[in-house]
Amino acid sequence: MGRSWGAGGRGRRGLKGRRAQVGLPRRLVIGDAPTFASNSLLPSCPVSSRVPDPSTMWKRWLALALVTIALVHGEEEQRSKSKICANVFCGAGRECAVTEKGEPTCLCIEQCKPHKRPVCGSNGKTYLNHCELHRDACLTGSKIQVDYDGHCKEKKSVSPSASPVVCYQANRDELRRRIIQWLEAEIIPDGWFSKGSNYSEILDKYFKSFDNGDSHLDSSEFLKFVEQNETAVNITAYPNQENNKLLRGLCVDALIELSDENADWKLSFQEFLKCLNPSFNPPEKKCALEDETYADGAETEVDCNRCVCSCGHWVCTAMTCDGKNQKGVQTHTEEEMTRYAQELQKHQGTAEKTKKVNTKEI
Repeated sequence: MGRSWGAGGRGRRGLKGRRAQVGLPRRLVIGDAPTFASNSLLPSCPVSSRVPDPSTMWKRWLALALVTIALVHGEEEQRSKSKICANVFCGAGRECAVTEKGEPTCLCIEQCKPHKRPVCGSNGKTYLNHCELHRDACLTGSKIQVDYDGHCKEKKSVSPSASPVVCYQANRDELRRRIIQWLEAEIIPDGWFSKGSNYSEILDKYFKSFDNGDSHLDSSEFLKFVEQNETAVNITAYPNQENNKLLRGLCVDALIELSDENADWKLSFQEFLKCLNPSFNPPEKKCALEDETYADGAETEVDCNRCVCSCGHWVCTAMTCDGKNQKGVQTHTEEEMTRYAQELQKHQGTAEKTKKVNTKEI
């Protein structure tokens, strides 16, 4: 007969042994600090008695003080700017700033808010939002309008990379300088026994030589006069010789406009004399568009066509556009572009009249 194991025999002794192995806490007496067996599984955490370094604490307080001063100064500066710029309107792409003298001035926006609302500009470039478009227009000094909302779509139309052939004020003034230099070289001083030729007499001689009998020089007659001296009119602003020839004619028109007082595109002798008077200083003209003025050489785009400010007038290319927009296929004929250019000139004329009226009032 085998030996049987009861509940209180070896089984209890084995359980007691296992309790000792896991290291259960001993009996805790109230009021005493808790004690654990030497083989307890709970880690012991030593308490640090290190005192902070005074120099470290001083540096922290100094940094906090500097930050506080900077915040207070920034708030005061912002309040001062808001007060000075309260009644100043700078327009799209610009913001009011305070100069060192405490005066308001308009500058290009330094940084736009990063909200995402893409728009396509008239220059074919996608901008993150309206602010970025106007800021770019301000920084580059160009006229950029919102074409439509969203990213720019790829255009299959003709690229507006080619600018129209125009005579800039610098080209006009250079041609005028060369003509005057050529005419002055023909001046003959009076001798002991002979009469020379002064500047006015030389101009009179050429005027009568190319006048068809109506006592005026039109653009074709003026051009023939200019072409008498190939060196003087050899302006090479373009790599293409045909464009340079066209440039010569355009600059002749610009010269006629300088002194054409009755706007008939013909010069009387007095107007001719004024045009080529060495002491005459041609005025600089600017182009007007949407209540803004643009210097000579400024450019703007209309679909696939480019317009350039030349001697106070907008001159545009006349390409046919086949690009697609929100309304579908749209084409611009030469007639339409001519009409657009005429509208620009009309706006320019209105701006000049307004300027004259304001000048008289002053």
